[in-house]
Amino acid sequence: MTSPEPTLYRSPLKDFLRRFLRHRLIILGSIIILSLAVIALFGSKLAPYDPVAMNFAERFATPSLRHPFGTDEFGRDVFSRVLYGAAVSFKVAFIAVAISGTAGVFLGAVAGFFGRWLDEVIMRFMDILFAFPAVLLAITVMAILGRGVGNAMIAIAIVYAPIFARVTRGAVISVRGLEYVTAARALGQQDGFIIWRHVLPNAIGPIIVQTSLSLAFAILAEAALSFFGLGTQPPDPSWGRMLAEGRGFLQQAPWMGIFPGLAIMMSVMGFNFLGDGLRDLLDPRLKQVLSANR
Repeated sequence: MTSPEPTLYRSPLKDFLRRFLRHRLIILGSIIILSLAVIALFGSKLAPYDPVAMNFAERFATPSLRHPFGTDEFGRDVFSRVLYGAAVSFKVAFIAVAISGTAGVFLGAVAGFFGRWLDEVIMRFMDILFAFPAVLLAITVMAILGRGVGNAMIAIAIVYAPIFARVTRGAVISVRGLEYVTAARALGQQDGFIIWRHVLPNAIGPIIVQTSLSLAFAILAEAALSFFGLGTQPPDPSWGRMLAEGRGFLQQAPWMGIFPGLAIMMSVMGFNFLGDGLRDLLDPRLKQVLSANR
């Protein structure tokens, strides 16, 4: 009688990384995001011209080796402005999502773990914010706070905090009644420690996916606010501001709107690809299917 072959232990981290590197959507999204992140970090060194320097002798210059993306109505190099605009869009998006994620995860975890009246109060307030269209709510907040990049971050954070709260609450409710949480309570551990040590680590998957998707929408929101003149103020470059400046010259110089529009599209695609891929990868049902197909 032959003994069964021993099952090799596979590290969860190594298993996750292996599946991560085999997921084409995640790889594509990661490449796009990393490329744009490098541009955002080093755009000031990569830009061949000062993004706000005017040269009226080269107004509306068509794309060429001298000006790869052409120039605008003031003779400013569009390529340099797109590079600098990446830093603005990524900074606003990451800071806004960090604020909204922190606030939303905290409120959602408290509401989901404790429930009852605390859940009702928190989630009804989140529902009020969630009832407004995202851009309309952001514009309303900007009307109260005033124009500027800093206020745009706050406005976007307020818009997306309810989404994080909903996602976190649902994830916490799904794990709060499991055995290890009950055991932690039986051992006399504090509620805050249980949430931080036991509940959130096991509910982190949906939060990670939501973070990636929120970054995509935050870039769109920043572009929309700047387009309406509420975010980045001239002459500072931002993708949304460049779209607003280029809309009056679509026939004369279409490149003024095409290239910042492509930058926005690529950023949103990259974060959406990453978010969709992580959703597939962190979905327990899909994980079982992948394991069965090995």
